[in-house]
Amino acid sequence: MNRTNPRSASTLDGMSLICVSIFVDSPDDVPTAIARASDAVAEGARMIEWRLDAVAEDPDGLPAILELLRSSPAPCIATIRAEAEGGTWDGNEQDRISLLEAMGTAADPPAYLDLEQAAWARSANLRQKVRLAIDHEAQIRDISSRLIVSSHDFGGRPANLLARVAEMIENDACAVGKIVFTARSVRDNLEIFDLLTERQKPMIALCMGEFGEMSRVLAPKFGGFLTFAASDARTTTAPGQLTTRELREVFRFDSIKPSTRVYGLVGHPIGHSRGPVLHNRGFEAVDHDGVYLRIPVTPGWESFKASLIQLIEHPKLDFSGCSVTHPHKENLVRLVRELGGEIDEASDRISAANTLVIEDSGRIRCLNTDVAAAVQSFAAGSGRDATALRGMRVAVFGAGGVARAVVYGLIRAGAEVRVFNRTRDRGEAMQRDLEAWGRVTFAGGFQAFESRDFEGLVNCTPLGMQGGPVSEESCLGEATTFPEGFVVMDTVYAPRRTPLLRIAEAQGVPVVEGIEMFRLQAERQFAAWTGSSAPHGLFDSLLDVPKSNSA
Repeated sequence: MNRTNPRSASTLDGMSLICVSIFVDSPDDVPTAIARASDAVAEGARMIEWRLDAVAEDPDGLPAILELLRSSPAPCIATIRAEAEGGTWDGNEQDRISLLEAMGTAADPPAYLDLEQAAWARSANLRQKVRLAIDHEAQIRDISSRLIVSSHDFGGRPANLLARVAEMIENDACAVGKIVFTARSVRDNLEIFDLLTERQKPMIALCMGEFGEMSRVLAPKFGGFLTFAASDARTTTAPGQLTTRELREVFRFDSIKPSTRVYGLVGHPIGHSRGPVLHNRGFEAVDHDGVYLRIPVTPGWESFKASLIQLIEHPKLDFSGCSVTHPHKENLVRLVRELGGEIDEASDRISAANTLVIEDSGRIRCLNTDVAAAVQSFAAGSGRDATALRGMRVAVFGAGGVARAVVYGLIRAGAEVRVFNRTRDRGEAMQRDLEAWGRVTFAGGFQAFESRDFEGLVNCTPLGMQGGPVSEESCLGEATTFPEGFVVMDTVYAPRRTPLLRIAEAQGVPVVEGIEMFRLQAERQFAAWTGSSAPHGLFDSLLDVPKSNSA
């Protein structure tokens, strides 16, 4: 190896890197692991982490490890993670340190050795051996290993988080500090961003789990040394890890910088959402410096309020707006009212909104793009113009935020709507709130529905939603029959063919997929955030919306 070797640490240019973690189980896995690493580099990874926990326990482990280091297609991190911090190594600690020393003093050392902070603090003898590994050939720093001092907590934010960071900073052997813990809410990401902003040496700071995705995507915005990725979804080495392809193609990781505005989808569950694909590709097309994330917020007013206020008020996040979905559409209107923001007419009348806009001036406003999208897509699916819905008898299932938007839009268009909902209180409350604007009544639970009394039905519940608690359930039974001329619409868009739509299609009934309403409302959101129309045909092509359903 020499100074210009592309696998040395000196080739890294200070940008946030994508590092793919590859777990190597045994010496027999080495050729496959090297091939996976080469594929990862071809997809855009700029560093490889060799997870050596398992292979290090094999009697023939060291030669295999040295071959991985010699053949690594990019600068690499060598990690033998102890069980106490989420790894699988359960061997003798002295053996582990001896392996790290052997790697650091090898002819082809890794760019970085990773050692837990707790292990570093345990023993002076251990520290001496590690220093020997990282000081080897110190006069030629381009080819010697550097030390990542790491701390992992899978239970949540450690109580002594700041003390751990301070200890890393004070450790002169530590070239890169690494703090990783499981996020319990999206608010934990904000502390990670503060640590990166105030860092005094290179730092990896990430949150694991469902709520930690934001920290993984936004590492470039806050100067994180790297973010970890998987080569594919089946080989993740930590909860919530994305793939290299997702980071680069969905979230445009390479274009994120300190000035990048942050948007996202707030709700729960939201793993199925196509929003990141649509909006991030749209931002790219109109050259808007923004990134759209998944921002899971668990049900409840307090959770929503605390999360959104902290996102809005964070001084470096540049949070500029979000889509809001189940179960928080009504919470959004409540929050904007409390903050003294502006509420559009539809959101005000139905007490539910799906879009938050935060302008450069700090002005906050919410709007409901579901209303017009619902009417437009339902009318097209039923073979009518939106102005020809007057007198049409429509059943709506559900009484949440999306149901309020659909009902309001339909009754304003002159349709006669009857609402069916599992809980009487919410159904009757929606009738009271909306009956001033048109003909709407609460008709009881789902079992009270008789298809012969209607010309159309719209499902506004999460029943049948991919990733939801009742993904295989429909609001109607398989035995339901529909009269001639009936139309069925589902606001659920993942999967495209929900259980309800499959029942209707089996009878030859025209159906309206939720993906069409999703597209139309997303285009209006995009315009509200960027001031530009969504590029013509882009959202259609990304969602593969049938031309017959496009309005």
